Amino acid sequence: MRLARAHRHAVPIGIQVGFWGMIIAHGTFCIVMVFNNVLARLRRMNPGLEEASQDLGATPWQTFRMVTFPQFRSALVAGAILAFALSFDEVYVTIFTAPPGVDTLPLWIMNQMARPNEANVVNVVATVVILASFIPVWVSQRLSRDVANRD
Repeated sequence: MRLARAHRHAVPIGIQVGFWGMIIAHGTFCIVMVFNNVLARLRRMNPGLEEASQDLGATPWQTFRMVTFPQFRSALVAGAILAFALSFDEVYVTIFTAPPGVDTLPLWIMNQMARPNEANVVNVVATVVILASFIPVWVSQRLSRDVANRD
């Protein structure tokens, strides 16, 4: 009896991933969106502005805070919004990292697809998710375009 109880709670390599592990997996997978947006903006920046700031007596921290960060802040926000939208689409990451008993939206949709009577509900939920995913993408596009027009 004691052996069966211990075996039921065992995990393959001794690490219980849990809910935070699923969040970390999604963050690791989606951080590329943020990185690519910020890197593209940093490459377009004029390095002369940072040099001028330091020539005028600013410390490296002041230069970062007052010159560098404001130039890539919108790219950071746009990348975060795109990463959030991408996270909705990552069903496989959720399947492999979700702890037992956690029913996220992608897992719920996949479970409901096996029930033919629930097809209409799944269609409505999928349509709402698709429409809701367009909003962050549109906002990030507007943020990127507005800052690019200022340059």
